[in-house]
Amino acid sequence: MAVFDDLIRGVRAQGSLFGSSTLTPPWALHFVDGPPLTLCTVLGGSGWIVPEHCAPEPLRAYETVVVRGPGTFTFVDEVGTRAEPVACGEHCATPEQGGTRHRLGWNDCGDDGDGATSLIVGAYPVRGEISRRLLDALPVVLRVDPGDTGDPVLDHLAAEVATDTPGQQVVLDRLLDWLLVCTLRTWFDRPGGEPPAWWAAQRDPVVGEALRLLHADPAAPWTVSALADRTGVSRSTLAKRFADLVGEPPLTYLTHWRMTLAADLLVEQETTTVAEVARAVGYSDPFGFSAAFKRVRGVNPSGFRSAGARRMSAQR
Repeated sequence: MAVFDDLIRGVRAQGSLFGSSTLTPPWALHFVDGPPLTLCTVLGGSGWIVPEHCAPEPLRAYETVVVRGPGTFTFVDEVGTRAEPVACGEHCATPEQGGTRHRLGWNDCGDDGDGATSLIVGAYPVRGEISRRLLDALPVVLRVDPGDTGDPVLDHLAAEVATDTPGQQVVLDRLLDWLLVCTLRTWFDRPGGEPPAWWAAQRDPVVGEALRLLHADPAAPWTVSALADRTGVSRSTLAKRFADLVGEPPLTYLTHWRMTLAADLLVEQETTTVAEVARAVGYSDPFGFSAAFKRVRGVNPSGFRSAGARRMSAQR
């Protein structure tokens, strides 16, 4: 299991497509929900993404922008547009307007005439500590130019939004997931970029294999010696190479990853006992697990679970 695979596993579109629309200038769409991640792309035409507290970003055909919440943003035909902003969000749709394809308050002219812009926007509700690691590696706004692996996905999106067929929402959700993965991979690999340490480390033949082993079976009784044996190098070579590329020793990384997994289990599985969570992440002794959890998270497992339950209740 690769690190990126684990981190993005909880980032999924589930009926989260805000919509597609053909817009004729002037327009200003204010996306008010501020989800953790929002993906924006245009299939034709152009516009500007104007995030809160950030500089405007141009968005042209087949370019993709990802905006990290909780701030909101506006999509406009031009900076300083004379259009009055229309609030758009999760509850903009009405069934009689065709569900996800047509949104209340959007100017859908029904064709792709001169000056029109075809917009696709998908929002991602990101919950849990696992996916939080991915969010922490992203800027507020990232942009990927056309001409990379996302272009074929956009071709599929263009074809799908042009028709009303059974199962369309599921197809659109999966296409958006695919496009998000392509976009993030391209952005992490961009020339001159500074990807998170775990991204570059995945490509190293020794450290990448060690990371895959830890993520594939985090509850196993790993030692540096065991990892070194499995990766075919000495203990000292693995320890130094891992620390140089990842920024921390292998077992420290494993402890942090185990506590991340445990944090989500504590909140998502309310009936699971602390002892059961401890065993699930590799601790036979719940007291040892509780001590490690508090050392890493600053609060004991029960306190973390209570705070998480309050947060989830507030979000409902």
